[in-house]
Amino acid sequence: MKHTVIAAAALAALGAAAQTEAPSGGTLRPIVVTPTPGVAQQAFDTPASVDVVTGEQIRNAQLQVNLSEPLARVPGVVALNRQNYAQDLQISIRGYGARSTFGVRGLRLYADGIPATAPDGQGQISHFDLSSAGRLEVLRGPFSSLYGNSSGGVISLFTADGLPGVQAEAGTAFGRYGTDRENLRFAGEVGAWNWNLDAVHFQTDGFREHSAAKRNLVNGKARLQATPDTRVTFVVNAVDMPDVQDPLGLTRQQYETQGPRSVDPAAIAFNTRKSVDQQQAGAIVEHRINEVHSVKLTGWGGQRGTEQFQAIPLGAQAAPRSAGGVIDLQRDYRGLDGQWIARTRAWGGGLTFTAGLYADDLQEHRKGFNNFIGTTLGVKGALRRDEDNRVRSFDQYAQGVWQGERFSFTAGVRHSEVKFESRDNFIAPGNGDDSGSAKHSATTPVLGAVWHASDALNVYASLGRGFETPTFNELAYRPNNAPGLNFGLKPATSKQWEIGVKAEPVTDWRINAALFEARTKDEIAVLSNTGGRSVFQNVGDTRRRGAEVALEGRWAGAWSTYAALTYLDATYRNSFLTCIGVCTAPNTTVPAGNRIPGVPRVTGYAEVAWRHKPWGLETALELRHIGDLPVNDLNTDFASASTVFNFRISATQVVNRWTFREFLRLDNLADKNYVGSVIVNEGNQRYFEPAPGRTWLVGVNALYAF
Repeated sequence: MKHTVIAAAALAALGAAAQTEAPSGGTLRPIVVTPTPGVAQQAFDTPASVDVVTGEQIRNAQLQVNLSEPLARVPGVVALNRQNYAQDLQISIRGYGARSTFGVRGLRLYADGIPATAPDGQGQISHFDLSSAGRLEVLRGPFSSLYGNSSGGVISLFTADGLPGVQAEAGTAFGRYGTDRENLRFAGEVGAWNWNLDAVHFQTDGFREHSAAKRNLVNGKARLQATPDTRVTFVVNAVDMPDVQDPLGLTRQQYETQGPRSVDPAAIAFNTRKSVDQQQAGAIVEHRINEVHSVKLTGWGGQRGTEQFQAIPLGAQAAPRSAGGVIDLQRDYRGLDGQWIARTRAWGGGLTFTAGLYADDLQEHRKGFNNFIGTTLGVKGALRRDEDNRVRSFDQYAQGVWQGERFSFTAGVRHSEVKFESRDNFIAPGNGDDSGSAKHSATTPVLGAVWHASDALNVYASLGRGFETPTFNELAYRPNNAPGLNFGLKPATSKQWEIGVKAEPVTDWRINAALFEARTKDEIAVLSNTGGRSVFQNVGDTRRRGAEVALEGRWAGAWSTYAALTYLDATYRNSFLTCIGVCTAPNTTVPAGNRIPGVPRVTGYAEVAWRHKPWGLETALELRHIGDLPVNDLNTDFASASTVFNFRISATQVVNRWTFREFLRLDNLADKNYVGSVIVNEGNQRYFEPAPGRTWLVGVNALYAF
């Protein structure tokens, strides 16, 4: 069937770190903290679309490297594996973030409460550790606005707590195209300390030519219960990705004539690649003052280095204002988030009030070099760009949650101020001083209500406003080849509403459904993309509206089902002008009603699973569907819709203090040839990033409890 997903799926036992509560005679209900920061409550009772993927589900017969693995099962989320570790995944939530050609934009990302999104809205997920994850929370809709700038949605990953005692674990997985992952984990709880430390090595030859990658990751969380009222959590994380190859995209002709594993000749000629290293640390102090009041302080800091070799034509690199073909970034970042939380009773119900201050700071030293010396390509050449950039944000926020017997209300507001500063250190003939600054601010309120029709049925509604500033990368160039940063680019602002139902019609079955709409003014889109210069503009209004539904349940004893379906209509509501080819002024009209590129209308995931507990055996058939993807604002080409089937089987044995697990995974059973993702508005029309055909993955894991 074309636009419907019917399937069923195994809900493996919820991981020990994922908190749950069960209604009388009902199924387990996950506890979440993302919809209302600082307030833990049942996902079932929140006035928002929020889903939890447990640690067991994240690791169940998976590679445990790509965030697209668990996100595939979340409605409203499109997470496309580009088969390109130099550019990371393409992630969007209800159409927000789809314009990103690298990294993650338009969304807020968190790992153990530490932001993975910079103050300007640019995010990275290369340091997210799935092997030690306890749960993943994904928030969509109006309540995302409580997180401030670029909050079209929120993705929060939480490292699992160690279990009582001490555990040591080792695991490996290997598969087609030289894919190989190993991890070592040491966790436990002794006395006042609880910890979980994990080290991961991953490498692959890559599905496509020139797409080999390596990643070394260390992630650790340690918690000290200093006193009965005071808890301190320490978080450390480091990732190293040396010389990850970038195969670029393919044109339509290259994809159809040369095959999906081919590579554009420019990638080979310029040896396109990227190296990343990042180290960060954070601490979270929680203190209960008395039965009513408590405080929480989160602090973090880190540094990230990036060196990227691009395929910029020599003629374009020779232009006086060109930044060359090599990007050299050194970033230092830090931040503080302080909260005061009061829990009391008022008006016959429970009242929780939270107020806080949030500040973060990113200082960036950016250089650009030619990607050639003489006739030798793919090497760092002459300096072409040298600037010091800084972006800071300062937010104040407050929220209240009142819970009664039949109704609950949630209200919140956040005021955000984001300041950009740039100091140009590269002054040369034809390239003057491009220093500048800009400041943006916004107030983003949200309001939600839940009608508790019965213990098994909640009906909710919410609305809110949000905003999204341009990132420093989007400010990098001004229109018409003018010098300086594009500080005339305005933030996009949005208004969103959502209505939904959360129901448990019978024991062990749950259904969540939502209708939503978001209208955005001053949407940020590409004006021109030539010669390595991506220039952005505000293009008027857009509308994203649609529906989501998720169904999960158990039947016939050992059988279980999970299915998620999303319909999303994301379009430009105004016509606007854009540049095609090399132009000094916009020369082509994008008609009103065109679809926003990179956003499929229909996505679906489903699985049917069978589990035999006495044997520790589980097997499942998965279905994944992605609708057609427009590649550019003009909608002149599309990646066709795709539906693929996957199969997994796993087994678990417990022998005294040992726990062994094995799995086999087969993806794309029908060996279908399809495009897995697109590079939106790519200036050379290299839009298409092919997905692999049939692949296999085998893994084993051993855990010893001391």
